[in-house]
Amino acid sequence: MPFENTWSRWRRGTLASAHVAFCGAVLACGRGTAPAPGTPAARTTILSTPAETTLHNDRLSQSIRRGRALVRDTRDSLPRNVGSTLRCVSCHLDDGTRAYAMPWVGVYGRFPQYRSRAGRVARIEDRINDCIQRSLNGTALASDGDDMRDIVSYMSWLSRGTASGRRLPGSGIDSLVPLAPDTLHGKLAYLEQCARCHGPNGEGLKGATPALSGAPLWGPASFNIGSGMARVRVSAAFIRRNMPFDLPGTISPQTAFDIAGYLEARPRPDFSGKEKDWPNGDAPVDAAYQTTARPPTAPAVAPPPAPKNRAAP
Repeated sequence: MPFENTWSRWRRGTLASAHVAFCGAVLACGRGTAPAPGTPAARTTILSTPAETTLHNDRLSQSIRRGRALVRDTRDSLPRNVGSTLRCVSCHLDDGTRAYAMPWVGVYGRFPQYRSRAGRVARIEDRINDCIQRSLNGTALASDGDDMRDIVSYMSWLSRGTASGRRLPGSGIDSLVPLAPDTLHGKLAYLEQCARCHGPNGEGLKGATPALSGAPLWGPASFNIGSGMARVRVSAAFIRRNMPFDLPGTISPQTAFDIAGYLEARPRPDFSGKEKDWPNGDAPVDAAYQTTARPPTAPAVAPPPAPKNRAAP
């Protein structure tokens, strides 16, 4: 097709240009600290957390520090439980303190809570294992083991000083008005905006340290289809607020949906038992798979706008 020839020439030129700036770009996209003041990236907000000086050499402080180390280097620390090459902080940015990047600040006091995807009340340990099994494509931690205890200790420490049950401004992810994704434009925008950190084939890029790496966004090393990030609305909102890492907030809502639609169509690991999700038939319309409780002919709510283009899986 003529488009494919033009596309191939454009892609070669783009990747050649990207290679020149690769070193600086991948550092910016993978860094786990807040950007320098005065740059566009300084629009990000870090939520208030306890001072580092509140940690000492006692047993609880050691548990908190170890929990932080586990979420920073999850695959290296828990190789038997993590099936992807992502880390917890690949999505929960700035060690779980960045607003609108699913921060953990205050999360300890919001559990137990009802989870519609599971159709039951979940403890915080259940929610952590949910992420490990889906977003990290792994196997659950022992709920009463030291690894789980240390991760919960870290989240509890981050939540000190926040009212129990209160949802802080910046919790979760921004909600966006649903837009029909143009996956063809999403593919082009991905290569222009995202590939320099995440790789042209979504494979992720390995920097000098785990903190300097762009996470894989599809393929066997990425999150599986049961993850929340496999939903178009979730990933679009995350992209709009937080990406590119060095210039967050510079991508328009439409382009964010275009990229999210393109990512949603890419291959990724399956998740066994996903058809049992949302057992009460209240699956969101952008769920990436069909569930038993919601027949294809009877969606729970009105469907989102149809995609303008759909890239081949």
